[in-house]
Amino acid sequence: MRCLIPASLMVVALAATILLAASPDTTPGRPQYTGGNQLLRPTSYREWIFLSSGLGMSYSAQAGHEMFTNVFVPQWAYLEFLKSGKWPDKTMFVVEERAATSKGSINKVGHYQTDSMGMGVEVKDETHFPEKWAYFNFDEDTKSASANPKAGCWSCHEQHAAVEHVFVQFYPTLKPVAKKFGTYREAAENVQ
Repeated sequence: MRCLIPASLMVVALAATILLAASPDTTPGRPQYTGGNQLLRPTSYREWIFLSSGLGMSYSAQAGHEMFTNVFVPQWAYLEFLKSGKWPDKTMFVVEERAATSKGSINKVGHYQTDSMGMGVEVKDETHFPEKWAYFNFDEDTKSASANPKAGCWSCHEQHAAVEHVFVQFYPTLKPVAKKFGTYREAAENVQ
């Protein structure tokens, strides 16, 4: 006995397959680009996993104005890291920069965050970048950005990051995970 599938059902199934194949990747927390390979500004990063915050951190001895840096990573990438100690392809990190102040309202001691001063985005994307990792900067009005020159962020992360190109040494909840899987570079912690 042969089972016949109605032609209308086959047309619907074929149309659904074509639509799924043609639609852009709408998975939250994955890099999206313009036609010119510029990264589109991530919009929902505040719904991602918060990794850590720094105050007044600088990679040079010259002190500038103090600001907070808040770091976020998509939940899917975070969960993959917890399983392996490695960052999967298409991982993005958003480093949100905010001004710091100590005077306001009832505050008498300490600092709190105020206005946005921009954001940096780190992307691991092997299909778009031969070195796997790329770095982008956005201000409040920037909708898309080109990757920064390799001599800047890329070189610093290559030399000093504890896990791949990520400064896991500054993320206290991820450091033990990387150490457990043997992906943590101890030398990154002892830089003078």
